[in-house]
Amino acid sequence: MKIGGQAVIEGVMLKSEKKVATAVRILKTGKIKVKVNRVKKTPRFFKLPFIRGIYVLIESMVVGMKALTWSSNQNLEEGEKIKKGEIVLTIAISLILGLGFFVGLPYLITHFFIKEKGWLFGLVEGLLRAIVLLGYLFFIGFSKEVKRLFQYHGAEHKVVNCYEAGKKVTVRNVKKYSFLHARCGTAFIFIVLILSIIIFSFLRVDWWGLLWKFLLVPVIAGLSYEILKLGDRFKGRFWVTLLIWPGLRLQKLTAREPDNKQIEVAIAAFERVKD
Repeated sequence: MKIGGQAVIEGVMLKSEKKVATAVRILKTGKIKVKVNRVKKTPRFFKLPFIRGIYVLIESMVVGMKALTWSSNQNLEEGEKIKKGEIVLTIAISLILGLGFFVGLPYLITHFFIKEKGWLFGLVEGLLRAIVLLGYLFFIGFSKEVKRLFQYHGAEHKVVNCYEAGKKVTVRNVKKYSFLHARCGTAFIFIVLILSIIIFSFLRVDWWGLLWKFLLVPVIAGLSYEILKLGDRFKGRFWVTLLIWPGLRLQKLTAREPDNKQIEVAIAAFERVKD
């Protein structure tokens, strides 16, 4: 059984093919609260190579947003609870700001130094986009709230690593395993980033080129997912180790070593999702 997931506010969400379990630590009482949902069966068409990567990406965003909304409300008073509409609006604004920061800013900087819009322009723009993203992940990690989120991300990875190693999932066993994981979304983002830099550098930097970039995003996402699956299938081999090494190093920006209580929350989600 394959298990994946993500960190949420004061907790962890884990997902299998059949269930999603989100576990959150209630700060007032110290108890762990778990919510379980059934997963709809994936249509056969969306299990095809390259198609499945796009489907998984969209499904992960929807499931992740629901888990994040639920977890956010668990430690809030009744009058402070966040509504779905507010979450959607926040995400929409974040996407607009993100496009300006991660797409618009690198373009303007590149345009200032390189006037001829050829392959060199696209290559430099892509590299600048990567630098901006890495810098952003590095600096937000200093925030106390974000650091706790990254620790829960590490707890999620350690529990999955322990389970996949065939060991009993206990706090003592989980602590022995790495907080990095080859199938992490951060590794997926890294592959998407590298492929987009390579492919987009050969596109024209005009309106047609911009249109092609949008059209190729699902293609790059599908290809990146297949590379991630390939790495998981042949893990342990030398060439795979080299392939996933950069993605694992990047995870050190988005995952941290968790404490015992955070591991307990991740185990609570695991116990419910594996039943």
